[in-house]
Amino acid sequence: MLAADCIHADARVDGAIMTSARDPAPLLVTGATGYIGGRLVPRLLDAGYTVRCLVRSPRKLADRPWVDHPRLQVMTGGIGDGPALTAAVEGCAAAYYLVHSMVAAGDAYRERDRVLADAFARACAQGGVGRIVYLGGLGETGAALSEHLASRREVERVLAEGSVPVTVLRAAMIIGSGSASFEIMRYLVERLPVMVTPRWVRTPCQPIAVRNVLHDLVQCLSVPETIGRTLDIGGPEVLDYEEFMRTVAEARGLSRRIVLPVPLLTPRLSSLWIHLVTPLGSEIARPLAEGLRNPVVCRDDEAQRLMPQRLLTVREAVDAAYEHLDSATVETAWTDAGPMPGDPDWSGGAAFIDRWSVRVNASPERVFAAVCSIGGGHGYYAGDWLWRLRGALDRLLGGPGLRRGRKHPRHVGYGDALDFWRVTEIDAPRHIALRAEMKVPGEALLEFELSAPEAGPVELRQSARFIPKGLFGLLYWYAVLPLHGYVFRGLLEGIRREAEGGGASAGPSTVRHLPSGS
Repeated sequence: MLAADCIHADARVDGAIMTSARDPAPLLVTGATGYIGGRLVPRLLDAGYTVRCLVRSPRKLADRPWVDHPRLQVMTGGIGDGPALTAAVEGCAAAYYLVHSMVAAGDAYRERDRVLADAFARACAQGGVGRIVYLGGLGETGAALSEHLASRREVERVLAEGSVPVTVLRAAMIIGSGSASFEIMRYLVERLPVMVTPRWVRTPCQPIAVRNVLHDLVQCLSVPETIGRTLDIGGPEVLDYEEFMRTVAEARGLSRRIVLPVPLLTPRLSSLWIHLVTPLGSEIARPLAEGLRNPVVCRDDEAQRLMPQRLLTVREAVDAAYEHLDSATVETAWTDAGPMPGDPDWSGGAAFIDRWSVRVNASPERVFAAVCSIGGGHGYYAGDWLWRLRGALDRLLGGPGLRRGRKHPRHVGYGDALDFWRVTEIDAPRHIALRAEMKVPGEALLEFELSAPEAGPVELRQSARFIPKGLFGLLYWYAVLPLHGYVFRGLLEGIRREAEGGGASAGPSTVRHLPSGS
């Protein structure tokens, strides 16, 4: 039985509401489409709580197995949307603040984090929220703190200045399938048998398994001693990043990695190196790389005393992460977070469109499944060397490239990342739209539409749309247009073969419709 079941819903400590699973008042979770929030919501529901999510794009939750739970409320809006935030916090027993900016842009992201935290604290006070729970970062204080961790401290301070009591849980690297920090380390280890690294490789850290973090986030609600407290949470081991990477290599069955620390690599150079080797873009890698220079070790074991649990060792946490990666059961990933752009207004400018179609002797479901299998380890059915070349160029230009891959080898949902694409529309088995997040001088969209007559083959139509920005955008479109005949025809023919089970087509070959501008 959960400890929360033993606490009466009306209990108060020092004027603050102690939340119980029996309490009908909802818990607000912000960041529910992100890495931690997407895992926290189902665990709160399993614990018996009523959960309210405030998300900018509710459709990003459409394929989550818990989205239809009777005790789940989904509201549309963001922290910066005053009316939506006011409505979301109203009557909540507690509110989780799991929103962070992860793009390095000078002081802009710090200022945005501060403004959003202030708006959240004020709204919670006006809405009668019992307490705020915030997941921050471990790290020393003072002038040596990285911009990334300093921003987290500032968020703590702003939240605490409000009238609602705050529970702060500070964590170092979170080990779990799909976490940004773990992805950095595993890609470095898997791709580089010899690593020239900055001095931060010898910085001590105290990683924690994601399941242990989630335990504390849930359990703190039913432990009154956590109200108004800042608690450090970490695993049972303190080690440096070099030791951690060697543990990852051992877990993966790789040879011992040679690590050569040098004092000349700055955080900026480190972030560029991380960008080239791992799936993370440089704008995300930089604040993380800067944070690696700070020791991140728990000051005490107070959190473990108040919320006891079995803490996974580093090796156990790494093994669990790889188990989910290998079995394609990654629950959430760092790529899930972030705003979704609205559907592009193609009528508002000069959109170039290249259309192709093919007839497929298979059911719409099989055809759509073949379409949804593109990217990641599966590739693009034809011309993979061109896709890899485009991905490599994108990485050099600062884009995500192909290394971001996909969360699941076959299933996709709204908001999912597929290499350097993002799913912006999906209506199975009729339509899917992918928006390019690669570095490109314009806006690019790749769409697939199916029409299924009562008798006869399915028609699969593919449209590549591009809105150029400036002269370079126009030059780019005309430069790549000759390659479309090879790439897109091969893609559609590969989808046809996959859907038909690898046999020869009985229908017409792929047809190209004249490219047009609109």
